[in-house]
Amino acid sequence: MNYKRIPWWEPQIGSASEREYIEKVFTDNYANEGKLTTQFEEKIAKALGIKHAVATTSGTNAIFLALKAMGVGHGDEVIVPDATFIATANAVTLTGATPILVDIDPKDLNINIAAAKTAITKKTKAIVPVHVTGRGADMESILIFAREHNLIIVEDAAEAFFSKHKGKYLGTWGDAGCFSFSAAKTITTGQGGMIVTNNIELYEKLKPLKDQGRPIRGTGGDDAHNTIGFNFKYTDLQAALGLGQFKLVGKRTTRMKRNYVMYRESLKNIPGFKIFDIDLKQGGVPQWVDALVDRRDELDKYLNSFNIDCRRYWKPIHQQKAYPMSDETFPNSTKYLPKALWLPSAFTLTDEDVNTVIGYIKDFYKKK
Repeated sequence: MNYKRIPWWEPQIGSASEREYIEKVFTDNYANEGKLTTQFEEKIAKALGIKHAVATTSGTNAIFLALKAMGVGHGDEVIVPDATFIATANAVTLTGATPILVDIDPKDLNINIAAAKTAITKKTKAIVPVHVTGRGADMESILIFAREHNLIIVEDAAEAFFSKHKGKYLGTWGDAGCFSFSAAKTITTGQGGMIVTNNIELYEKLKPLKDQGRPIRGTGGDDAHNTIGFNFKYTDLQAALGLGQFKLVGKRTTRMKRNYVMYRESLKNIPGFKIFDIDLKQGGVPQWVDALVDRRDELDKYLNSFNIDCRRYWKPIHQQKAYPMSDETFPNSTKYLPKALWLPSAFTLTDEDVNTVIGYIKDFYKKK
């Protein structure tokens, strides 16, 4: 039997607005980083109520650049939660510093502050809290912790675009916040990232750092290169997609919240199945809907047999060969990540799609 595919996530590009902006790129005959990139940066900054935004090639490089611009490098240590996409740790490694993995809080899978406190050494320079699936980490405690130890805070808000913690946008709490525009995000430009900050000194360091050390956009010829820099520039083609999709953010996030509410209300009484909390009233936006699931892999295969896509959580970073450590140091991530599952969460879903998924999940637990 052929079942309609229900995607875990599905990007959507090609709107009339996107095409208008892309046509402008063609008309201007300038596909590199230019006026549209600046416009996109300004639009993001204004929407988040923050002073500065810097576009770059990916969320990974956004974290790297933010840390690098604040002096993180060889010999330093940076605290990173064990539950995150490995890109967070890789961004730290790219600076030359060492990522120090710490355990997570079972209630939300975000960084465990108590574990972070035990990881402090004389070499600790920064902390990178990750807002998993749009759920804000405990930023109040992190701010106090950072002040006590003179730590830089770079928020990995890749999964938290337009999501708030206690009414304040995630990514705007620390020294810098970093977003991603990869394919599985509310706005996608294929790849791409954004750094936001209120710190003018940091902003003035970021611009040349991502553009070969040039303080202003150059010609490629007789330009001033006052510092060492790299090539992590955005492009106006990407910015055209971002600007066009920006108009759809409200509609998309409304649908994403609707998905969450429907799952939450319909599946709340199933033993062995718990959807994580997110505070919608305080402005939380679930990038995806996730749950702790008994017999996760069985449920995933069951849903897949009906052409329903889910996504299993990452392995704990400490279990990856790139950053191997003992399970004993990470009891929570070791226990809970193998049970965590992202349900179909695309903003392209309909109520009928979500109800179909709900029905099959209920059937699975009745049968099992």
